[in-house]
Amino acid sequence: MSEPATNPSGTPPGRDEPDPGRWWALTVLAAAQLMIILDASIVNIALPSAQADLDISNADRQWMVTAYTLAFGALLLLGGRIADYTGRKRTFIVGLLGFAGASAIGGLAPNQELLFAARALQGAFAALMAPASLSIVTVTFTEPKERAKAFGVFGALAGGGAAIGLIVGGVLTEYASWRWCLGVNVPVALIVAAAAVPLVHESKAHGDTRYDVPGLLLATTGLFALVYGFTEAARAENPDDPSSTAVQGWTDPSTLTFLILAVVLLIAFVLWEQRARNPLLPLRVVLDRNRGGSFLVFLLVGAGLFAMFLFLTYYFQVNLGYTPLEAGFAFLPFSLGIILTAGFVSQLLPRVGPRALMVPGLAMAVVGMLLLTRIDQGSSYWALVFPSMVVMSVGLAGVFIPAASTSLVGVGSHDAGVASAVLNTSQQIGGSLGTALLNTLFAGAVTAYFTDNPPASSEQAQQILPLAFIHGYHVAFFWGAALFAVALLVSIVLINAHKEDVPADAAVAADPTE
Repeated sequence: MSEPATNPSGTPPGRDEPDPGRWWALTVLAAAQLMIILDASIVNIALPSAQADLDISNADRQWMVTAYTLAFGALLLLGGRIADYTGRKRTFIVGLLGFAGASAIGGLAPNQELLFAARALQGAFAALMAPASLSIVTVTFTEPKERAKAFGVFGALAGGGAAIGLIVGGVLTEYASWRWCLGVNVPVALIVAAAAVPLVHESKAHGDTRYDVPGLLLATTGLFALVYGFTEAARAENPDDPSSTAVQGWTDPSTLTFLILAVVLLIAFVLWEQRARNPLLPLRVVLDRNRGGSFLVFLLVGAGLFAMFLFLTYYFQVNLGYTPLEAGFAFLPFSLGIILTAGFVSQLLPRVGPRALMVPGLAMAVVGMLLLTRIDQGSSYWALVFPSMVVMSVGLAGVFIPAASTSLVGVGSHDAGVASAVLNTSQQIGGSLGTALLNTLFAGAVTAYFTDNPPASSEQAQQILPLAFIHGYHVAFFWGAALFAVALLVSIVLINAHKEDVPADAAVAADPTE
């Protein structure tokens, strides 16, 4: 880790040709990125077993997920700047080692307090890894076709990783222990860190590398309040009543307090960044129409995609009676669809440009999500759910890859880490927003169904409950499609990068001393 820093293109000093080991480096970076994405979904399958083992209450069980997302979302911008200033390879390896340690603590946790703390620690180290890995790709792959392929890998992982996590979580929980859903990270992270030492070259920003402490405090606390506010909106109102679907909602005092605080802090952050000498988030990073449009697309798609993962999981297990393992494998077509389509999309991107792929891709995603509004208690998986997943996955492969590439167009080496962090933050905030918004809409739809079809007895209420859930799923899938439709409009209006712009000028034209 003491090797000299590379130039902005990621090649070692004194070498004009690309690093011959860059594809092995990509394998290492992709493995870390997959681990981060898997960890956000793998614990969903493990949660019931962990809750029973550690005697976690229904009110507190959400912290196994929320502790991770809060730390990850709040610290991403800081992680991006640390990567830029102290060295992206160094930050990446520290993140991996810390992630392994936190995973070991969580896997061995004897009580809920230590488990929740370990999950928060995982999120903090993931906030170092994620922007470091994507910014290393940005400065390592400078040839347009090669960078398109590299972003194709990351785009496939962004779309398919969560579904793979459900499968892995189901296998480990059913055949080993819920603890292995965390413990499996330890050997993987250590192997990836060891491989990164010889394969990944160091790079860092030059020029002014002082930290923007006021901006750091405003951004971190503002993002924490925002994600926590979304979480409070989606919190169960009666967690000890398993038959209740009510959530606290947007008007709950706790929800409003944190969301108002978030708005105040984030506005103050923007105002401060306009006058800061060396801002944490230079506004030029987000105000460019292509980059800003891509960040917004990632936020909206992340929010809409939550409808598919969360409510199809409910549908498979509650309505169709699938086991956790069967539910995990039911998502396999979605993962395979994105992974198989990613290679084709990465070949097309340098030829046709981003908007030509994103617009039809988002249109397909809207159609796929709307197909899910037709499910009922007796629907065939293969006749309805399977084609919906295929249509959505093929379409979203045409979104994730161009949007990830466009989000870094024109970003200088000085800002590569923070731009990557904004991309990850957009996904994180989108997922949190989707959790709160769609869970609230689902709960309201279920309650409305019972109001329109009042049960005469508790036995009849149990018979009506699956049908009420179906109605709730329909509402959630419809609004998930609406979020995709807004992303489609954003891509039409804001994304105007030409094929020659993506991804060649994202680092090649960057001035390392800016």
